[in-house]
Amino acid sequence: MNRLIWFRKDLRIQDNPALCEAVKHGASRAVFISTPAQWKRHDLAPIQANLIQRHLEQLRCQLKSYGISLTHLKASRYDDQLTTLASYCQCNDIDTVYVNQQLELDETVRDEQVSRYNLNLVSFSSETIVPLGDIVNKQGDMFKVFTPFKKAWLAYVQRHGVKVEKPPNFLTSVHSNNDSVNVTFDYPNVDSSHWPLSETVLNQVVPRFFEKKLHRYEQQRDLPALKGTSGLSPYLAIGAINSRYLANELILHSPDVLYDLHHPHFSWLNELIWRDFYKHLLFHYPNLIKGNCFQKKYQQLNWPNNPAFFKAWCEGKTGYPLVDAAMRQLLHTGWMHNRLRMVVASFLTKHLLIDWRWGERFFMQHLIDGDFSANNGGWQWAAGTGCDAQPYFRIFNPITQSEKFDSQGEFIRKFLPELSDVPSKHIHFPHIYLEKTSQAEKYWPAIVKHKQARLDALAFYQVASL
Repeated sequence: MNRLIWFRKDLRIQDNPALCEAVKHGASRAVFISTPAQWKRHDLAPIQANLIQRHLEQLRCQLKSYGISLTHLKASRYDDQLTTLASYCQCNDIDTVYVNQQLELDETVRDEQVSRYNLNLVSFSSETIVPLGDIVNKQGDMFKVFTPFKKAWLAYVQRHGVKVEKPPNFLTSVHSNNDSVNVTFDYPNVDSSHWPLSETVLNQVVPRFFEKKLHRYEQQRDLPALKGTSGLSPYLAIGAINSRYLANELILHSPDVLYDLHHPHFSWLNELIWRDFYKHLLFHYPNLIKGNCFQKKYQQLNWPNNPAFFKAWCEGKTGYPLVDAAMRQLLHTGWMHNRLRMVVASFLTKHLLIDWRWGERFFMQHLIDGDFSANNGGWQWAAGTGCDAQPYFRIFNPITQSEKFDSQGEFIRKFLPELSDVPSKHIHFPHIYLEKTSQAEKYWPAIVKHKQARLDALAFYQVASL
């Protein structure tokens, strides 16, 4: 009998335990099964689908070095994936399938059903730096606040280190075969070519980040006009690069980072810990994927959900420049700076009183780095319905956020050319200036007033908090 590796959100050679085991046991075939109907149901962004396409072609070339052919199979939904997989395995005399686990609910249910098709599924956990379920409090439960989770996470990694699978050795001779991959998805397509492939990222971008940008990360990561972040989130989202690999590289580069919270490189490690935190949350609370609020008291909030407000937010026409520029960045590039994700999410939920689930879905439909656990965790954090030590009464002021993190308006002018001539001291809320200079038609009015919106939000949430 033969063996097979089934790639899903693990499109990589580096730190891929399923691939290592498959190579060890002589597997010569691999598959990727696209499911456009399921992707649509899960709001997969077309730009992320394109990034997946491009990485499949890269993976096909890389797998040749191991004598493994990659075949692209087409299905519609996850149920069809299993019948498609079973048919392929039957035709090729395959009885064992190697996979890396997926955390989300539909994916977990799908994998549990593989045995019905007389296939042996051998699965590995590699999606988090610390294995899922290995960090719990004294009562054996998941931490409900980030800070104690972080302390436990650091203690675990200090004791156990970070396990990373090295790429398997190339074969000395590679046998040719007739299988080929047709990387064409029956799915909407948005070009992602301005994002390099992961092989280039690992060989050039990551080393350059550690060498030239990491020491400035803490000071620059919140400034959207600068390229101060690592830019690795799209690759983490599709599994083209793994967080374990990045954490291990950071520890090798800065061994003290695990023991000093004030280490200049700790703030980047902290972002990786946040990523683990949200995935561990989803592991312990799988109902989060069903749209449930983590804090149950907010589940029945009667959101006003003004459609006109939501449309203005989606189009970047709220009248608050930093919010509008951030939404334009998302619409034009498929990505948004992390600080701005918090600002626009707070604005949608706290200023406009629109259900966080509406924003969560819109993000997934457009983000090249859309990842359910991080996206859900971030939206519930902003909405005050999730795991947070400071719940509903944290309301970002979009004007002061703009003054603090885009003081000269460089980011605003880039994505809002309508305001290119507005002086910096007026750029953050330009309405009075534009009226005085007879240019009011250049920019749309603010759809809400900040002070009143804040009071309305407090009153709205307090009803559920009594």
